[in-house]
Amino acid sequence: MIRVNFVTTDGQKIVAEGQPGQRLLELGQAAGMPLEGTCEGQMACSTCHVVIGADWFDRLPAAVEDEEDMLDLAAGVTRTSRLSCQIVLTRDLDGLDVRIPDEARDMQGR
Repeated sequence: MIRVNFVTTDGQKIVAEGQPGQRLLELGQAAGMPLEGTCEGQMACSTCHVVIGADWFDRLPAAVEDEEDMLDLAAGVTRTSRLSCQIVLTRDLDGLDVRIPDEARDMQGR
């Protein structure tokens, strides 16, 4: 199992466990995070925007240009912002810190 530490918009810490190969978006949704993922991982929206802990950001594979373009449309983007649909869990990410942006909205009611 791979442990991910989510921090909600109100500062609540939620630990979720996922499997290698699982997308961070799917794990976050299963843990009740407000990550809509409208485009289902096709990088056609920014509704799964998260902020990765600074200590973890450089451990992730670099974002491709399409992801960076979508992040330009997201509210509250920071230097360590990523689309959770583009992060695939690996054992190297055990303990990953992820913050849900204050502007997160989930129209699906999660």
